[in-house]
Amino acid sequence: MKFEKLSEMTEDEISLKFFELKESYMKLRFQHATAQLDSSAKLRDTRRDIARVNTLINQRKKEAAKAGVEE
Repeated sequence: MKFEKLSEMTEDEISLKFFELKESYMKLRFQHATAQLDSSAKLRDTRRDIARVNTLINQRKKEAAKAGVEE
């Protein structure tokens, strides 16, 4: 998932995406542990998508805090 696409999402969509990715990552880890995972690259991609979402969440929190201080 591209960061530009994520940045266009609303707060609710981002939090929903975050929980979907966490659930997907957990399922992939179980598949990997039981040798049912086709490609281990899926683990890496999902982990990176989670990091992108976390980055966006943190950026928005900092922007909100900064806007609150300026007011």
